[in-house]
Order: sequence, then structure tokens, then C-alpha cells
Amino acid sequence: MQIKYHKNFTKSFKKLTPSLKDKTKKVITKFTKNPRDKTLKNHKLTGKLNNKRAISVTGDMRIIFEQQNNYILVIFLDIGSHNQVYK
Repeated sequence: MQIKYHKNFTKSFKKLTPSLKDKTKKVITKFTKNPRDKTLKNHKLTGKLNNKRAISVTGDMRIIFEQQNNYILVIFLDIGSHNQVYK
């Protein structure tokens, strides 16, 4: 799996607290090992985010991403609270 980080993801990640950054790194590591791990709550999005997916970092924190070729390439697009990323 190759992971790329969109500039919006990088910008939002830098604003996170140190503990959320650590949690996010752990979630990304778990995701790279098994993107279908049930604890990630990986799901399809609809509406204007159609063809994108999301995983949970915490109860309210999400990572929005695109996947191509059955998770060969993953592009992390954004990270933030439910209200921030689903705007």
C-alpha cells in the first residue's frame, strides 16, 4: 500500500494536539496493516464526498481518503472532527 498525503490533510494534522497526532499515527499504522479492520469503521461516503471513504480516529475525529486499485494507492485528503470534514 502506498500512502500519499494531500496538503489539506497535512495542514489539518499540524493543528492537532500532540495526543491526537499520536492517536492518528497509530490509526494510520493499523490502517496500513489492514484497511478493513472493524475498529477503524471504514465506510463509503455519499453526497458531495461520493467516491471517498472515511475512517475513525476517535469518536468524533475522522480521516477522509480516496483509495485506488483495491488499496494499492491511498490518498489521505483531510482529518478533523465530524463537522469539519463533512462540511
